[in-house]
Amino acid sequence: MTTTTLAVLVPLLPFLGAAAGLLLGRTAPGYVRPLAVLPSLTSLVLAVLVAVRQGGGQAINAATELTPTGSVPIELALHIDGFAALVAVLVGVVASCVQIYSTGYLRDDPRYPSYAALVSLFTSAMLLVVYSGDLIVLLVGWEVMGICSYFLVGHYWETSEARAASIKAFLVTKLGDVPFLIGLFALGTDAGSFRITTVLGTVASGGLHHPTLIALLLLAGVAGKSALFPLHTWLPDAMAGPTPISALIHAATMVAAGIYFVARLLPVFQASSAAMVVLAVMAAVTMAGSALAALAQDDIKRVLAYSTIGQLGYMAGALAVGDRGAAVFHLLSHGAFKALLFLAAGVIIHASGTNSLAVMSRMTGLRSRVPDAYWTMTVALLALAAIPPFSGFFSKEAVLGAAEHVATGHTEHAPGSAGWIVLVAGLVTAVLTAAYATRLWLLAFHGRGVEAPDHGKEPRSMTVVLWVLAVPSLAFGLAYGPLPDWFDGRDLTPVLTTSVLGTGLALVGGIVTYGAWRHTTALAPRIPLGAVAAHPDADAGVVEAEAIASHAPVFGDVAYAPDPADPGRLLLGPLHRHAAVGFHLDAVYHVLFVRPVQAGAALVRFLDREVVDTYVRGAAALPRLLGAAVRRAQTGNVQTYVSALLAGTVVLVVAALLVATGA
Repeated sequence: MTTTTLAVLVPLLPFLGAAAGLLLGRTAPGYVRPLAVLPSLTSLVLAVLVAVRQGGGQAINAATELTPTGSVPIELALHIDGFAALVAVLVGVVASCVQIYSTGYLRDDPRYPSYAALVSLFTSAMLLVVYSGDLIVLLVGWEVMGICSYFLVGHYWETSEARAASIKAFLVTKLGDVPFLIGLFALGTDAGSFRITTVLGTVASGGLHHPTLIALLLLAGVAGKSALFPLHTWLPDAMAGPTPISALIHAATMVAAGIYFVARLLPVFQASSAAMVVLAVMAAVTMAGSALAALAQDDIKRVLAYSTIGQLGYMAGALAVGDRGAAVFHLLSHGAFKALLFLAAGVIIHASGTNSLAVMSRMTGLRSRVPDAYWTMTVALLALAAIPPFSGFFSKEAVLGAAEHVATGHTEHAPGSAGWIVLVAGLVTAVLTAAYATRLWLLAFHGRGVEAPDHGKEPRSMTVVLWVLAVPSLAFGLAYGPLPDWFDGRDLTPVLTTSVLGTGLALVGGIVTYGAWRHTTALAPRIPLGAVAAHPDADAGVVEAEAIASHAPVFGDVAYAPDPADPGRLLLGPLHRHAAVGFHLDAVYHVLFVRPVQAGAALVRFLDREVVDTYVRGAAALPRLLGAAVRRAQTGNVQTYVSALLAGTVVLVVAALLVATGA
């Protein structure tokens, strides 16, 4: 079988699995799980074969014209270089792990068949984006992922949070997709083709007429899809969906698509220095702002969501300094440990009965209830904090090293200002990342208070997946040696200066957070239940939460007060309340966009009801009145008709005489 045929089957198999799952979900439920897992696993095997055959060498290209357009042609094309081959393997690994994990996590969910089919369709769409050699075909996968995220985030549509989150995710990403579509059309018009190879050739020959405009339009879509500032606000709310979906969206699909798109078309963006600086600023604000917000979140999944936004900022920063090898290296590394973080969080939530870190911090023995999640999440958090030798250290160091290279003027791939922006923001974010990773670990696994509830042993399908993902989270970073052969030959070896600075700052962040946790824990001792009278200065929130926590079954129905022993409060100080709500960006957008749109809708409704409807009613009323008047004359009485005839005759005669006299 040729490599091209194998590559076609990679996105096709999950699509067929999705179609079969939707058709057989109700009539043959016994086939649902095999149809969910087997196509993804088979697609993974084929993606590995394609990667082996591609080998980081010459890109694999194939194309056939879909239909004559009369202008710029649209082709069903493949363009598989080293980037595409490895990203497809990542998608296959994460999607397979999510499907296997979901068989246990959603084993009692009545909507599991549609869920599994949508996950397969989601996977197929991302693989289409990865392998596509034509921008319009890529756009198809791009938009299919958007609609899949809408349905999957809103899986628990009975809850208002899930409904609102799915609508928000759809609308915010569509807000970016409109200029993105315009940018694609402008790019295709300038290049005379939507083929990626043709577009890149046009850029190399200086054939783009509007490089800055095109790059900025495309960045709007990338910001929406990859949750970069200022269109990142949908991602934390998307945590209302099932936890395995969070792992899929954050690790290997949706948010990875925007970064991958920029990496694939990086010369288009490098054609405009202004666009590169804009991308650097977006990356810097995304990194630092999301890290501060993560340090203030109580929901464990929202901490991880803001963490994803921050890591996407690192990837965007690498692209802003012109190093797509470092960006995709961090994309691959992040995909492994972020999928592990979310799936481990799912085990913890299942065991504790809550998403709240404040409640978990009031439990003792949680780590002994979920040892698999404890050890694997520890590995993933160390990778997230970029502690050597875990994978996150090598990939994040590649980003910082690339930024330092540009900042010091050793390359002309990007403006020096972009290098300094990314470098400074990356180092600041390194401190904050280690801080919120340490905080999460301490609050989730080292709480004091009531005994953690015992819900029994987690399904093996959930725990085995954690250990599978722990391997690349620990060891993938060591691939920095051979990866340059797949990534344009750029050296990914850690740089001494940024390695020492980054690791040192990460250790400082972790140690300071641990000290703050010990300090706040000492100041807020646990008060025994019923001891409020003996301790009049006791914090009522602590006592109330402990009282509630003693009744484990009601965890899901209670809103807990913030934990007074939270080190994030001490570290952030007055900034905490602003960071906890994402620095009020949702409120700002509500004022700038939602209210004007609602006011406009109210005006349109008023005009429709009071003006348009009044006109329509008036237009109907006049003939109705005339008809009523004419109807009154039709009495059916002959004498009345004769009298009216005579009266009319008399009137005509008198009128004629008056006219004659006047003449």
